[in-house]
Amino acid sequence: MRTITVHASQTYPIWIERGLLAQCGALLRKQTKAQTAAVVTDDHVDAIYGDIVVQSLEQNGFRVLKFVIPHGEASKCSTTLNQIYDFLCENNITRTDCLVALGGGVVGDITGFAAATYLRGLDYMQIPTSLLAQVDSSVGGKTAIDLPGGKNLVGAFKQPVAVLCDPDTLQTLPKEFLADGMGEVIKYGMIRDAELFSLLEQHTLENVAEVMEEIIATCIDIKRDVVEHDEFEAGERMILNFGHTLGHAVESYYHYETYTHGAAVAAGMCMMTEKTCAAEVYQRLCNCVTSYGLPTSVEAPMDQLVPLCSNDKKRASASLRFIVCETIGAAQIRTMPFGEFAAWMGGTTA
Repeated sequence: MRTITVHASQTYPIWIERGLLAQCGALLRKQTKAQTAAVVTDDHVDAIYGDIVVQSLEQNGFRVLKFVIPHGEASKCSTTLNQIYDFLCENNITRTDCLVALGGGVVGDITGFAAATYLRGLDYMQIPTSLLAQVDSSVGGKTAIDLPGGKNLVGAFKQPVAVLCDPDTLQTLPKEFLADGMGEVIKYGMIRDAELFSLLEQHTLENVAEVMEEIIATCIDIKRDVVEHDEFEAGERMILNFGHTLGHAVESYYHYETYTHGAAVAAGMCMMTEKTCAAEVYQRLCNCVTSYGLPTSVEAPMDQLVPLCSNDKKRASASLRFIVCETIGAAQIRTMPFGEFAAWMGGTTA
């Protein structure tokens, strides 16, 4: 079992190994004195892994409760969050109890936010079951829900007591969701690790499973390093948003239905790179993105995407901060007045 330790406002381990899901109870017992564990999951994940996790927790002395939400981005909203609060209240959850987020990014984000806010803070454990969640959203302590006006606009920084990554859970993912996670994996290669990007270029969606454990550990190492230097996203951590300024606009334009998060980020990376980088870098990125079944662009007109960027969390007053990678493996943070950014990208001016 590989253990990566994050040293942030709360130090915690990230465990990576095949078959770990059945050990989640014993591992969580090492991290908390809680007697009750409230598992939050979605209907798809619950049908496959719910019983395994509940049994492991019960075998290690936890009283286990479970709350199941509908799968999909639409569940990451205030209505679902309030339902979770009501569930915790009805079951007399106290500050000495804990939550367990079992699922992908939606489950992890909303469970983490509930843990950050219910009774002003509970322990929680992340058990990410999607590639995107294992390499990105489960690590670093960012939690949130969506608003009609934009994605992840209400949230909190809340570090988990532990993260458990079992690559075996990826075997049950449809290829679309594996590709979804690869969008974030490619991002890590672009922003920080040229060797990782080269490794990705040597594989495709059909055979990347051969090196998946190496990929997961490398991505988590990168995010751990970035988070330790900038836990609350005051500077360096913004590089993790490469592709997200346009990517979130794409998701919003299509009402979170047409493109998965990873697909939107992939398109966002390519569209930004076309504007900011040499043709060789842009072509390598497009080739890599395509080999994992992800889009390099979208049909939505730029003059309709750019206004949606104005709701992005990375906007600072009248300016927008965005990330560029002129060289593969190195990211830069740029700031531009929003009207200038709009004109530069080919959208409407402000």
